[in-house]
Amino acid sequence: MSKKEKKLANQYEEPIQLDIPEDEIWTYRVEGLAAPHINKPYKHYGLKKFIFAIVIIVAVSLSMYFSVRTVQKDTFEYESVSSGIQLSKFSNTGFITVLDIDFVSSVEYDESNPDVNTNFTIIKDETKKVTSVGPYALNCDEKVKVINIGADVEYVDSKAFYSCWALQRIEVDENNPNYCDVDGVLFNKDKTTIICRPCDYDAYLAEKYGYAKYDENGALVEPAPEDENYAKYVNDVLTYVVPSSVKTVGELCFNYANLKNVYLPEGLKTIETLGFFEIPRLENVYSYKGAEVSDTHFTSEAALGEVYISLPEGLEYIGSDAFSYNQAMNYVYIPESVTFIGHHAFWDTVYKESGELKGVTVINVARLEDDFKDSVEVGTSWRPQYDHMLFKKSIDVAYSQQRIAK
Repeated sequence: MSKKEKKLANQYEEPIQLDIPEDEIWTYRVEGLAAPHINKPYKHYGLKKFIFAIVIIVAVSLSMYFSVRTVQKDTFEYESVSSGIQLSKFSNTGFITVLDIDFVSSVEYDESNPDVNTNFTIIKDETKKVTSVGPYALNCDEKVKVINIGADVEYVDSKAFYSCWALQRIEVDENNPNYCDVDGVLFNKDKTTIICRPCDYDAYLAEKYGYAKYDENGALVEPAPEDENYAKYVNDVLTYVVPSSVKTVGELCFNYANLKNVYLPEGLKTIETLGFFEIPRLENVYSYKGAEVSDTHFTSEAALGEVYISLPEGLEYIGSDAFSYNQAMNYVYIPESVTFIGHHAFWDTVYKESGELKGVTVINVARLEDDFKDSVEVGTSWRPQYDHMLFKKSIDVAYSQQRIAK
């Protein structure tokens, strides 16, 4: 250490003594510093505190205002695609319940109107037609109840309306050459593919057939099973008949539906990925043949011709997760016509209750075992599994089975 450094070190180590009279200890002022404020109010303290609070409130309000305005500006997002203009993202203002997908739109706000339910207008540019709806365009929307698809929409992605929890109907302009709806359910134009049965479709049916009763939170109240009209309620609201023209159940078509019974036509060839995904109340998958059916409302089995339980003869393709998480089901029969079963097709359709297996405890197959293994392509874990001692065990497959009588 140099002499200079030692000198400085010694200076710092020497204690500093202030000769302050004891009676001045709380008021003594060091030259160059502000006088202490012990037991003394700051000058204009109340006014300064008030101004500081106002500044904070204004800053927070401006931050919230510009944040909300940013969201509001992006209610509709579009992009150019080969077919024209695609709706790629819709971010609800929180109060849009009916959505038109026809022209490029924007939201205009009336800042003089404090009512958030009515202080906006959707402005359409009718020189710019929307021609497609992209994947997850309305992902998990909780407000839109009705979607109106315009005449010029050429393509709707199968995931466009994924998990739209409040969606009750999808209605299509009758002049659209590519799509149509059957009582609020989306189909392709010739009704060979059923594309989307809205998540909250049962609420629409409950209104239509006179069962609409709601609790204090606005939730639909169903008739109790012991009520005399419960069976009719199940037929009117919780049962769906797929028209006989349909060859394909689209991806995610029935996901999260409130549904107990579904009737499939024998002409059905394909159930796409996630076609009947997570429908906890789905108990019965029936098939019918011998009748031309266009009405999706169930009236009687006699109107459907011959009805039998489980998947239809002629079905060829069962997509991945097609029936996953449907624990109310208890019978599956795979006809000889099936040649593909995707991964996890029947995943988590079995469970244990008081040590007893419930749900789908065995999968019944029409083919002989060797024929099935040679002719049917299956994905991993296509059968459900359950806890067995320290392991997971797949349920059994019963080969060479006859379908049980209904």
